[in-house]
Amino acid sequence: MTTYRAVVLTGKGGLDRLEERALPLVPPAAGEVRIRVRAAGAGATDVTMRTGSYPYRPPFPFTVGYDVVGEVDASGPGVSGFAPGERVCALTVHGAQAEYLTRPAEDFVRVPSGLDDAQVVALILNYVTAYQMIHRCVVPQRGMTALVTGASGGVGSALVELLALAGVEVVASRRDTPPDVTVHERYPEGVDMAFDGLGGHGTAACTRATKRGGMVVGYGFMATSKKDGSASTFLALLGFWSIFVGAFFAGRRGVFYGITQRYRKDRASFREDLAILLGMLQKGVIEPRIAARLPLLAGVEAQRRLEAGGVSGKIVLLRDPASA
Repeated sequence: MTTYRAVVLTGKGGLDRLEERALPLVPPAAGEVRIRVRAAGAGATDVTMRTGSYPYRPPFPFTVGYDVVGEVDASGPGVSGFAPGERVCALTVHGAQAEYLTRPAEDFVRVPSGLDDAQVVALILNYVTAYQMIHRCVVPQRGMTALVTGASGGVGSALVELLALAGVEVVASRRDTPPDVTVHERYPEGVDMAFDGLGGHGTAACTRATKRGGMVVGYGFMATSKKDGSASTFLALLGFWSIFVGAFFAGRRGVFYGITQRYRKDRASFREDLAILLGMLQKGVIEPRIAARLPLLAGVEAQRRLEAGGVSGKIVLLRDPASA
């Protein structure tokens, strides 16, 4: 085989900027491992890379796909400890929606046997994001309370599940009601912490929903797009201002979490936390919600569903969805 197929983003714009292309299959270089992809995730960040701005988007054209599960196909010079056929996973940011993927060996984490590929994919980005926000940003105590916006999404549903396991009472905001109104109906003094995945005007409401001395954690900021789907610089800046300045003057602590920024600075904590989550999945402690299982190269359909909204859980693209 000299080529493989991949979902390639050719430029900024509509769904027509996504193309299935044949790319050259080259041997892995020194220190690299090539995998045959079994499953790849599709998420809101893929849409943002196509329609807006994203700090970790590579130059066009590039293969999309933030998270991946596959089996080792080949190893480059200097790589040891990876056996052909061994199942591994990785946080890729881009490149996952393809038949093959090559990355430095240090990016891959071994996957225990017996686990569902789709659920493992859900852990890599969504659950690690939720887990690190909870246990490395906030560190809650049992009996505390939390607000989660966008609770039906991939990260939001992971937050709800993991917070409950940590003994935290969760309020999931309703779309038709401002989050502070929803919270104060149940907790007049506010919650101990808020996790805001929407941004924009909603971040200030999350601050109002949080009691004095509490923490507001921003991530994703999925509501900072204009009606045409393009990025709104004003809404993005408004969300960041509310997190870092508005929260401070309101007597709350604000922090913004980004998994890619953290991963590039600290791979060790990512590997540690992903290993914990894989163990939890293996024991049946957590059950990631899978919104849809689509064919591996159905990137256009995945983004179409994400743009339409109403996705509950994680969309996963599989090499063999019929057997999943």
